[in-house]
Amino acid sequence: MPVLNIHHRTTYIFREKVSLSPHRLMLRLREGRELRLLSHEISIFPEAELSWSNDVFGNAIASATFQTPSASLVVDSMAAVDLTAAEWPVFDIAVSAINYPFLYTDSDWTDLGALTVQQYEDSDCRLATWARGFVAGTPTDTLSLLKDISLGITSSISYQSREEEGTQAPLTTVDRGWGSCRDFAVLFVEAVRSLGFGARIVSGYLFNPDSSLIGSTNHGSTHAWAEVFVPGAGWITFDPTNRSIGGANLIPVAVTRDIAHAAPVSGSFTGATDAFLSMDVVVEVKTLDPALVARL
Repeated sequence: MPVLNIHHRTTYIFREKVSLSPHRLMLRLREGRELRLLSHEISIFPEAELSWSNDVFGNAIASATFQTPSASLVVDSMAAVDLTAAEWPVFDIAVSAINYPFLYTDSDWTDLGALTVQQYEDSDCRLATWARGFVAGTPTDTLSLLKDISLGITSSISYQSREEEGTQAPLTTVDRGWGSCRDFAVLFVEAVRSLGFGARIVSGYLFNPDSSLIGSTNHGSTHAWAEVFVPGAGWITFDPTNRSIGGANLIPVAVTRDIAHAAPVSGSFTGATDAFLSMDVVVEVKTLDPALVARL
């Protein structure tokens, strides 16, 4: 896959000048064996001082502190990445986990912790019952089960882009029969957690050069998907929105227990109650010119 350039711009417009509180930025891409970050730069208006830290999952977090009141806030993130994820990955699942149900080792279970616990109320076990409907037998092939749940989401639920913030509860997505990529990711993660798997949400970008994938404009977009921990293979990527497995075309920024913790830009301001006018997000994911790659 070619080297990719990612431009993510978030713009806030206010009716008048406001005082901006420190803002939390999750924009630095998450490097790994399938993704190498070649360059990354954040520019902000009005001028801000950035300090960096890492959260409990190892995600890079920048805190932007402002000194000057402003009637707008523009956060620009520019990155170049080398994405090498295979389109048809092979997973070396441990013999003990090839068939479901299986038991995590005590140490894995301890480390997975809250990633095995459902985050949304399911007092009547409706979601757990829905998920168990994909279990073909006892035992059943683990990877096939996870694939079936991912495929089952897009087979029974329609994709619908939503501009408003927030994520639907999993049962709301099931009941409504439609959802966005983040709704699909949350439903998948909560469903497999109800079956005893450790799973986490991933937020990032989707590279869609031929417009064949769902959840993206021609230039690219923010995206959400999931990872499930399977002994031997480790974290396996599932994108239920596109019925895919593995990290091809997926550019991760952050992994989280709850998607609410993965907002790219978050913060507040002090000003009139009607000061906020609008927010606009533009994402472009494009192939980088080879001449520019040589300079990195």
